[in-house]
Amino acid sequence: MSIPRLNGVIRALESGGPAFVCMSNFDIARAQEIAGDPYDGMAFEMEHNPYDIKGLRDCLQYMLDPRRIAKTGSVAPPVTPMVRIPPNGGEMNQWIAKQVLDIGVYGIIWPHVSTVEEARNAVAACRYPRPREAPRFEPPGLRGDSPRNAARYWGVSQQEYYERADVWPLDPKGEILVAIMCEDPAGIANLPKMLEEVPGIGAVIVGEGDLSQSLGLPRQYDHPTVTAAIDEILAICKAHGVACGHPHIDRNNIVEAIERGFRWLMPKPERSNHALELGRSTARKQSGN
Repeated sequence: MSIPRLNGVIRALESGGPAFVCMSNFDIARAQEIAGDPYDGMAFEMEHNPYDIKGLRDCLQYMLDPRRIAKTGSVAPPVTPMVRIPPNGGEMNQWIAKQVLDIGVYGIIWPHVSTVEEARNAVAACRYPRPREAPRFEPPGLRGDSPRNAARYWGVSQQEYYERADVWPLDPKGEILVAIMCEDPAGIANLPKMLEEVPGIGAVIVGEGDLSQSLGLPRQYDHPTVTAAIDEILAICKAHGVACGHPHIDRNNIVEAIERGFRWLMPKPERSNHALELGRSTARKQSGN
């Protein structure tokens, strides 16, 4: 029996539309609430929060809804859990990627990736090793082998997990999404080579805060220098067919962001979800549905 697509963020990007992803702290009640909202994915924040692998595990478990699984017959989570990990790209801490993947997340956001080497490490850390003659060998995998917990969380056998636990779009069947954050002028300058030389990058997210800091204009997001840098990142992503992410989305700018071509949108969770509803409505109009 074929396994349907499990990663909702990848599903949204494959369809050509935007993916809506929210950021969350480690709070069980919040995780349960967001798991019932119409997001495609949720990224647990570890970069600016403590590294808490137990908190991550607990939140993932409480996101599961047995009643929904029984009703739909699908183990695919309605909101796909991912993590923004703490290390900057240059720190290359593969062990943190290994731990969060072994818990069962479907994707990792890597902060501060500024070089081809750092981008290659981000992808390699999310892949299992394979023989050099195997298809899609590059970049060679660095992830240690311990799939039991992740396979169980995904609801698949270990062999099925091996078949699906590769990075997309390098592996069209892959369910793991690698997103890198572009947050400084060096990252912008090297971004074309990253996307040309490192297969497996699923999205590039603009790090507006750190980018504006590195330009000497902290959080002055409307300054022409900052907007020009963001426009350059977006243009590079479009040229290479890679989704570009906008991290600061609300009801005031979501329509503009979609119209400009951002395909990874991060509206803040709201009780009313006005931004999310507006974004989905705009996306449907763009697609003609």
